[in-house]
Amino acid sequence: MKNLLAWLFCLLCCAGSVYAYDNPELLPQQQTPVVDLAKVFSEKQLTNLEKSLDDYETRTGWKLRVLTQYERTPGLAVREYWGLDERSLLIVADPRGGNLLNFNVGDALYALMPRTYWVELQTRYGNQFYVKDHGEDIAILDSLNAVETCLDRGGCQFVPGLPLEQWLLTFTTSLLGGLVAGFASYPRKEGELIAWPWLLLASPLWIMLFGIFGIAPVVSRTSDLLPLLRNGLGFLGGAVTAYVIAQATLGGRQKRESEP
Repeated sequence: MKNLLAWLFCLLCCAGSVYAYDNPELLPQQQTPVVDLAKVFSEKQLTNLEKSLDDYETRTGWKLRVLTQYERTPGLAVREYWGLDERSLLIVADPRGGNLLNFNVGDALYALMPRTYWVELQTRYGNQFYVKDHGEDIAILDSLNAVETCLDRGGCQFVPGLPLEQWLLTFTTSLLGGLVAGFASYPRKEGELIAWPWLLLASPLWIMLFGIFGIAPVVSRTSDLLPLLRNGLGFLGGAVTAYVIAQATLGGRQKRESEP
């Protein structure tokens, strides 16, 4: 047991020294907002990105920087090289960690975009599936565009845009909410069209599924009305389907049991 603890202690110490490693000779002599050690960008992409980030800093005062690395890293030397401060964002692209993107976020940026924003940004554009489909260069550029969009808006709670997989999740929860509402509202009494007491009793569940998980993520990320329309139709379709099935099965059985 003692040997195991000693081995773990050494491992943690070595890991810490790797992250604290200072290798300034990997950085170029001239100032540039992009250090592409992993050669992710083409020459044209690199030139355009450098100009774009320089222009953005001049126009807004926000310092956005990009470091791509693989086997070699300048480590903490980038802090002094770029003079990173509270108005700075450093995007480190390194695929060795499983997720391509890592963010060093200044305090002034946290005031506009909370920590949950940066987690969502990392998982949306840095995951292996997105990188495989679009490439490392596009993943980095898309994350930068999302940050610039939010800074221009004065801040964001969520990453702009609604990916297909996220919309499918909201559509599924909307459909489930409709099924719950439809099942709860089927008539239990003679001459009743909608069982309002049961519908209201189940309202916390179907409102949560449809409103919180089906509608809120859409309106907070996009102004496009089409996803809202689809989710609304999904809720309505689920409600009608569950209502008809419940009335034909449970309602029919209740009617037969009530007959003399």
